Amino acid sequence: MKIDDILIREHNESFRESQQAGFTFLAERLQHEGFDVDSLLHKITSFQIAIPSWALGAGGTRFGRFSMGGEPRSLEEKIADVGLLHALNKSSDAISLHIPWDVPENTTAIKALAEEYSLVFDAVNSNTFQDQPGQGHSYKFGSLSHTDHAVRQQAIDHNIEVIKTGQELGSGALTVWLADGACFPGQQHFKKAFQRTLTSLQAIYEQLPEDWKMFVEYKPYEPNFYATVIQDWGSSHLMASKLGKKALCLVDLGHHLPNTNIEQIVALLMMEEKLGGFHFNDSKYGDDDLTAGSIKPYQLFLIFNELVAGMEDPACANPTPAWMIDASHNVKDPLEDLLQSVEAIKIAYAQALLVKRDALEVAQEENDVVKAQEILQNAFRTDVRPLLAEARLRAGAAVDPVALFRKLNIRQHLRKERGLKTVSTGL
Repeated sequence: MKIDDILIREHNESFRESQQAGFTFLAERLQHEGFDVDSLLHKITSFQIAIPSWALGAGGTRFGRFSMGGEPRSLEEKIADVGLLHALNKSSDAISLHIPWDVPENTTAIKALAEEYSLVFDAVNSNTFQDQPGQGHSYKFGSLSHTDHAVRQQAIDHNIEVIKTGQELGSGALTVWLADGACFPGQQHFKKAFQRTLTSLQAIYEQLPEDWKMFVEYKPYEPNFYATVIQDWGSSHLMASKLGKKALCLVDLGHHLPNTNIEQIVALLMMEEKLGGFHFNDSKYGDDDLTAGSIKPYQLFLIFNELVAGMEDPACANPTPAWMIDASHNVKDPLEDLLQSVEAIKIAYAQALLVKRDALEVAQEENDVVKAQEILQNAFRTDVRPLLAEARLRAGAAVDPVALFRKLNIRQHLRKERGLKTVSTGL
């Protein structure tokens, strides 16, 4: 289904007085503090977050999965769902495909459909952490790091096919996440596994188009629990550095051990011009893949504080990272969950834009710990929601996307159209 612009305008009209009052109050305060409100609105509107094709159905765990009904049954329906999200918030103008879950049967038709929804294709993602039907060799003991050359070649060939699919769609990056590793001590030769992975990635890297990037993702554990070949930002950076300038690190917020200082990692990767992509989610215990900002909103803000500092540093040539959500939603409507995640991410971004950087640097140089904390927390405690709502209003999106989603009974419409028993590929 598509959302008629008239319905969005009617929705926004019901919020007109309260939104105007809230925005005017905040705008006057920000102007008094020296901020250019129009510039802030432009940055907030321009900040787009890609939606992964695998996150549009109900999530789950190894213990169970509870379908929401009306899940997308095809790539076409996944594009339609991302189109719905973008119509509601005007902040999700890209879809990231996972191959082979979402191989286009007709690339020309798929591109045309995406254009109908004002969508483009973000990074394409390979999959060598699962065995697929008809696959010649198993990835049970690894893929790009496998001891058997035939298995490694199969994984290399798959990644090259993913690149070709991405080229046809107009994508510009390949994301590689490896489950390769070991569950028990002595199972794997660490050095040889890393070297085999590097050689395999070099073969893939050589097939990258000139204007493409390769994002090397890392994760400390799962599904292997003793060791992972690319386990942390250091091994990802080492791999990317050995591969070349087109290879960059990808940070997934859930892919860190408890209490890791992710904002420090971000700062150093940006300093080295090696931060390429960002996967947003939240966690309480591990790689929980919860709604962004639902557990640790202050940490998300601190991460964005470093991201904004790096993006706005004229001495830093680091490209703007590719932003994407990577979350699961076992008990929520997946589309509502994604709307909440986008909102939380943009709140943290807007708050980070309000950090008075010159004053913060002075406080840091003078070792004024109290002042530095006050500057950060004053920005974090600013309610920027009227600013985001105004940005959506001016862009033609809904002032309150979740409220309109529910008012229009979108999930009920999808269930009626697609059925109650549909299951989407992905998480």
